[in-house]
Amino acid sequence: MSETMNDGRGARTGSLADLKEMAVSAGVAVTPDEAPVREAKRDAKGRSYATGRRKNAVARVWIYPGKGDISVNGRKVGTYFARPVLRMLITQPFLIADRYNQFDVYCTVTGGGLSGQAGALRHGISRALTYYEPSLRGILKVAGFLTRDSRVVERKKYGKAKARRSFQFSKR
Repeated sequence: MSETMNDGRGARTGSLADLKEMAVSAGVAVTPDEAPVREAKRDAKGRSYATGRRKNAVARVWIYPGKGDISVNGRKVGTYFARPVLRMLITQPFLIADRYNQFDVYCTVTGGGLSGQAGALRHGISRALTYYEPSLRGILKVAGFLTRDSRVVERKKYGKAKARRSFQFSKR
């Protein structure tokens, strides 16, 4: 396909090599292998900050090098999230990134219930890890931890018992 050909709309198209050659001569970067180099985002104290969201819960998360302590609203993670499933959910980003017990986490969580707050905290920790160490972004993205779970409770409609449930039908 090195020769030019008609694409059916009157436009003349060439090969991909010709397009690449034209782009290089125009000074446009063509190589898709060169991903943008991300820099670490840290404050003056060496912490990285991120916000995580899930349902109606919002978690503001700061991570910094330490021995693995997680503090949620001023309390230890074991007392705030009593269910082991929720604690496991929170530590998943560290386990996937092979950084378990290497970072301390300080966070404030508001809104929603405990399950939504744990999901928001996982999202915030994942984002903060990518800001602290940008090379972890690929691992966490493939695992699905950087995607905000946008599912929220559907609002109640008028004339209905709940969002979609109708009142019980009465024949008489």
